[in-house]
Order: sequence, then structure tokens, then C-alpha cells
Amino acid sequence: MRILFLGTPAFATIPLRALVEAGYEVVAVVTQPDRPAGRSRTPQAPPVKVAAVELGLPILQPATLREPAVVERVRALQPDVGVVAAYGEILRPEVLAIPPLGYLNIHPSLLPLYRGPTPVAAAIMAGDEITGVSIIKLTPKMDAGPILAQATLPLPPDARTGPLTDELFRLGAELLIGALPLYTTGQLQPQPQDESQASYCRLLTKADGRIDWSLPALVIERMTRAYDPWPGAWTTWRGQTLRITAAGVVSDWHGPEPPGTLLSVQPLRVATGSGALELRVVQPAGRRTMPADDWARGQRELRVGLRLGEQP
Repeated sequence: MRILFLGTPAFATIPLRALVEAGYEVVAVVTQPDRPAGRSRTPQAPPVKVAAVELGLPILQPATLREPAVVERVRALQPDVGVVAAYGEILRPEVLAIPPLGYLNIHPSLLPLYRGPTPVAAAIMAGDEITGVSIIKLTPKMDAGPILAQATLPLPPDARTGPLTDELFRLGAELLIGALPLYTTGQLQPQPQDESQASYCRLLTKADGRIDWSLPALVIERMTRAYDPWPGAWTTWRGQTLRITAAGVVSDWHGPEPPGTLLSVQPLRVATGSGALELRVVQPAGRRTMPADDWARGQRELRVGLRLGEQP
């Protein structure tokens, strides 16, 4: 079986390696172009490209799959089936039509829940106790294709988007390897999703990570986990960004102080719309993460009664 693989970020390398280890012929790996990164803005290869080079696989890095010449180049590969893992572009009908068996997509949610680009963060923000991964056959409508396989996973109360995404893609890779032979021989038939149960999530921006201290402490604590690594849960202190990497809810606090007010410095606790939040790990602008108490000791002006998030 000739497989065309499409993916870009680090967690997409998990199913790519699984396919190679299982002995499948990957005719090409399609990934996003190298892009500037870091302060030097030096072009950096996407993780899937790095893995493909290591595995000795052919690589395509088109700016888009919309160009007719690129579509013809993909068609010339004559893939039997495509596998998609967070490639970064919605596939158009002319691309979807190339493999006779279509494209199988690994989506880290229990579809039809959380269709869209940020399902893991959405599940954490919702406070779900169970999550999972789905293998679907792609259709022109986003994440709405029929389901080949699903697996569930407990969502622990301390789950963070980065590690949980890796875990879900490891589970998804196992599902994929198990489903491929059954699907290609007709023993596994995709089942339609229940449209009445569909929910959606959107692409996150940097602004989504800005903490509104009038929210309950429980919600803000979820932000610190759901928005790690991107866009981060952050506030400001004296005009500088302060990212909150880890925090805990102080639910028994019920004071009159306005949201964002510093209640204590050691430990560093902040009033919210409901309860208080104890900051445990922070990352000041341009610096590494550190214990919140260490950061607080270095701030001479930091004192009880001042407010985070205000302009100096």
C-alpha cells in the first residue's frame, strides 16, 4: 500500500514513525515550508520534515496545495491512501480525490465533539473528565467525515495541552495501524458522525491567553494548562507581560477585594471573580520560567493591594 503522509508539528511525527515501523511504504511526506523562528528569524524546518529526513523519506513543502502544478505532483505519486496529522491546510476536493481510498485523519477528540483546530485545549477548558482520539475519513467539511475508529482516555485534573496532545497522538497512531488493514480490505466501514452532537473550537490567538481576573479562579487555572504551550495564560505587571504557567485555586477565599488584587506576596495570591488564585510558576517577559515566589521576591514594588493587569 502506497501512503501519502501530511503533517507538520512535532506530535505529527508520532504516527509518521509508526507507519514506517509497521512496514508501510510512505511515498512522500507533505509538510509546511521552513519558516523563520527565534530572535534571529533563521528559517527552521518543521518537525515532520526533520523526522522525514531521518527516515529517508521523500519530502514536499509546497506553500499551498491549491496550485495546479502541486496537485499534479501529488497525483503523480499515485498514493493508495493519505494520512493526515495536523498538516495545517484544509484539503480541497481535487486533492481529496487523488488517493482511491481517500485520506484518514487523526483528530485528538471524541468526534463529533470539538471539531476544529484546538480540540485538546477546548476539552481542558471545559473541565471534561474523558477525552479521546478519532480516526476519520476526510470530507470537504471540517472534521465532519465518517469515523473509522475511536479510543477514550481519562482527562486528569492536571492535564496540559502539550503532553496530552502527544499522548493522544500516540494512541491515535496505534488506532491507525490497527485500522488501516481492515479499512483497505473493506472489513472496516466508516460510520457517519451524529451531527446533532457536534461542537466546535476555533484557532487561538495571543489575545485569548490574556487573563480576565473577573473570571472564576477555576477557569483561570484551566487556562494555565489549556493554553500551554500556546498562547499561554498571561497578565501584565508594570507594563510587562507575565505568563502564568502553573497555579492553584484557593476556593475558600471570599473577600471584597477587586479581581486582580494581590492578596499576599508569599505565597503569591490574587483575587478573582470567584475565589483566589495562587500563582506557582511564572515566566516574566524575556526570561525563563521560575517559581512565582522567587519572582515576587525580586519585585521591590510588589505589595498587597496592588493589581495585576493594570497599566503602570
